[in-house]
Amino acid sequence: MTYGVGSMVAVDDNSFIVSGLDTWSIDSAHPLYEPRLQRRLGVRVFRSPPPADTPPAGDGVRIRRFPEIYSCPGCSELKKFKYFGTTTKSGRCADCDRRLVPSRFVVACEKGHLDDFPYWQWVHKRNAPAGEVGDRHDLTLSTDGRTASLRSVVINCSCGLASSMEGAFGSKALHSLGVACSGRRPWLGEGAGESGCDAVPRTLQRGASAAWFSVTRSSLSIPPWSDTLQKLVDKEFSALDVIVAQAGHADVIRHLSWVKEKGFTVGEVVEAVERRRQFSGANADDAQPESILEAAESFRIEEYPPLYHGHHQARQGDDFECVRPEDVDDVELPGGIDRVMLVKRLREVRALEAFTRVEAPEGTSDRQRFAHLSRSPVDWLPAVEVSGEGVFVALDPMALARWETSDVPVRRGAQIRKAHTDLLRRRAVRRGDPTESAKIESPISTRYILLHTLAHALINEWSLDAGYPAAALRERLYVSDQWAGLLIYTATSDSAGSLGGVVAQGSHARLGETLRSALDRISWCSQDPPCMESEASGTDSLNLAACYACVMLPESSCETNNSFLDRALLVGQPGEPRTGYFEHLLGEGR
Repeated sequence: MTYGVGSMVAVDDNSFIVSGLDTWSIDSAHPLYEPRLQRRLGVRVFRSPPPADTPPAGDGVRIRRFPEIYSCPGCSELKKFKYFGTTTKSGRCADCDRRLVPSRFVVACEKGHLDDFPYWQWVHKRNAPAGEVGDRHDLTLSTDGRTASLRSVVINCSCGLASSMEGAFGSKALHSLGVACSGRRPWLGEGAGESGCDAVPRTLQRGASAAWFSVTRSSLSIPPWSDTLQKLVDKEFSALDVIVAQAGHADVIRHLSWVKEKGFTVGEVVEAVERRRQFSGANADDAQPESILEAAESFRIEEYPPLYHGHHQARQGDDFECVRPEDVDDVELPGGIDRVMLVKRLREVRALEAFTRVEAPEGTSDRQRFAHLSRSPVDWLPAVEVSGEGVFVALDPMALARWETSDVPVRRGAQIRKAHTDLLRRRAVRRGDPTESAKIESPISTRYILLHTLAHALINEWSLDAGYPAAALRERLYVSDQWAGLLIYTATSDSAGSLGGVVAQGSHARLGETLRSALDRISWCSQDPPCMESEASGTDSLNLAACYACVMLPESSCETNNSFLDRALLVGQPGEPRTGYFEHLLGEGR
């Protein structure tokens, strides 16, 4: 997910871009199945990124050279790599035998297009030719080294003109020179560009985070799709669907090796096939409109009932097991908490659907900016599956409703919602859609901000108590008018995901202790009083009382890049204790 299709990868002294899916060799790619996510994304199957067939130069995930413009630190020439007279293997200038360096600068637009920086236009359109100029326009790059600013990076032309890179990163620097978006899509190969792009191109550093934002979709495997039988049927659904429709299918099914080994009956297999067929024929998400807030989407909300009610009859090989804590009848939960469930087994599939550039995607409703992963349509997407464990916590809906009637928390939530609405409208206007911008409203609620901040507080606390790095724990939020719940889990592909111990944090006694400790910990911050009294903080002013000294997390653990946080909604604020949903628990842990 860090270096997906369309992203730039630095390898030694070279720079490459990950090529489109239709160039990958997927013969050795492991197929993954998750019916809910397959239907949502409209694909037949997911595949793990394929390994190289013959390392180190196999045909698994392919790459292309980009940027195409390089410079030589010896002769200072600035031109395309292929004009240096070098070989791909050596990467050295034919004239001075120095290693070539890829261009530091590229241009991109919000619709995902990417191109080399237009050095010729930058030099010549910023300067009116003075006197006689030569016919040749050979470019060189020089730096005086006196400062680290762009003013020290100078592009010279053999015609006599020169210009520094100062001002190149302005939002309209290229547009003011008449440089339009080229529509290039170098990850899809030559001739794959799109004409007529009206987006304003922006200059970016080659390694800038804004050069590539992944659009990932994830799904938990929940019953019935997490059951062993259903998983086996999913892998062979195309063939089984044909078999079940034929006479004599019972004998064929009965003699399947996995039916014999697992002890399934013919009736159970047929029922699983019928279920899968009906699910495939249904409309994805029942035509529900997509939302900026993924935690409130119907697709995500489908996971709430199995987490809330549990799934106690898990068989060996099932991917989902969720039970009540053993001390459920002996220890009361802290006030404000409705239920806790121990998710002893879970599986998550994360798929790369698309990507954006310049600005991060605004949830699933921002599809007009999604860049394609392939030149021609494919019936699969790259994905990974991770297994782990977690704890599900549901807030008391009655206590939550009472708290939401208080003016102070509603007012704080409205501040963040207004900041988010203003941000969405500004972006819409910038994209040339002023009419629609007035209709845009943020879906962020006070309830969501409370739930999100609680998840961060618990992750920080469990990171200390259970020995996990905070980056190994993730949040998954569920918000609607009827309920609010959060899942904290360890689904990570590295060794930290197999340490165990998170489920132990979900007993009633243990949760009560850690919740009180977490609240006491965030009731003060080393950045107070400015942190607590802040009227706006974080990127685009989407937080209130939140910083890295109190509730922020590594961004891999957070669903919204550390936005929509306010610890005052948990613990209250000076002079207004009723702001805090858990204010009544403060001090009990001491």
